[in-house]
Amino acid sequence: MVLHEGRELTTAKVRTTGFEYVFPALRGVQAGREYFVTMCPLRLIPRLFVFDDEELAPEMRAQRSLNRNRVPEIARYMAQNPTNYVFSALTASVDADVSFESFTETGSNERVGILTIPMSAKFVINDGQHRRAAIQQALSESPHLGDETIAIVLFLDVGLKRCQQMFADLNRYAIRPAKSISVLYDHRDEMSAITRVTVFKSPFYSDLTEAESNNLAARSRKLFTLSGFYNANKALLDGVAEDSFERRVDLATAFWETVARQFPEWGQVRNREVSAGEVRRDFIHSHGIVLHAIGKVGNSLLRQTLERRTWEKTLKRLDSIDWHRSNSNLWEGRATSGGRVSKSTGNVLLTTAVIRKALGMELSADEQRAENALTRGEA
Repeated sequence: MVLHEGRELTTAKVRTTGFEYVFPALRGVQAGREYFVTMCPLRLIPRLFVFDDEELAPEMRAQRSLNRNRVPEIARYMAQNPTNYVFSALTASVDADVSFESFTETGSNERVGILTIPMSAKFVINDGQHRRAAIQQALSESPHLGDETIAIVLFLDVGLKRCQQMFADLNRYAIRPAKSISVLYDHRDEMSAITRVTVFKSPFYSDLTEAESNNLAARSRKLFTLSGFYNANKALLDGVAEDSFERRVDLATAFWETVARQFPEWGQVRNREVSAGEVRRDFIHSHGIVLHAIGKVGNSLLRQTLERRTWEKTLKRLDSIDWHRSNSNLWEGRATSGGRVSKSTGNVLLTTAVIRKALGMELSADEQRAENALTRGEA
């Protein structure tokens, strides 16, 4: 982008409109409307793109109010990954008469040219306001990022109603990716890496774990999800005194290998003796809530001792628990609600309490409070 007064950089024409923004741009047509794609230095983003007045009522704005709690996290992502962060394009509207001059009059290059916008124009972000705020914060901490660029998709503003409709349309089909596939693809997060290695280097678990979806179809031959193991490993290794990535992987691998031996039904599924759907239907032990609870119990065992023979002996008592879903006296209100598995924090605590009692372990303070509340009928 270039700022100038009067002179067009690529032609001999002289403008009389005063100061202007000049962007190299691509021109396109969508739904019969002209729009432009360009790039802008990060240092200019806070100056050019403004928020609607958040004090206005929602019906008078063209975007949602800014969730300021999200901004520091995005800014940290930029600061901590200066050589490999990635941002998608911002989408914005401009409320001014713009002019576009293509480099050629015919051929494919007629869509490539110079977009000129009066400096009096107002730019409003339709999609990407949290990225915009994070860029502003990141620049205050890392000014050198200012010369880097971000893509801008720029629409011509046709009023508040149209801008509100654009916001609704841009977010209509936005779906957050499943946690499982995020764990599969996330190479920054150590716990994701530990979970991938633990699962995929195990012939047993790799064969039975769904790596893309958080939910298992009725006919799926998988017993577990990658997201379920992520939550379980996070609970298992929380605060465990092992700094080495390799050692943490070894601990998690040994732990889950021991757990697998306590559930013969899991082996029957892998050997094709019973279907995964039958086991998920009749038993509760392959569901994510139980993996999470076992991880929490395992964390206590690992904190007490890293000696494998000691905690292996304790884990053998898992087979003393009646894991049938039909045992409503044990599981209803704890792992299930109305017969359906529930993954709330309270349910995880109550499920963990059942396992701790069976293994002869003391309940944590949170688990005891959850048990007391259940007994009083408050859960």
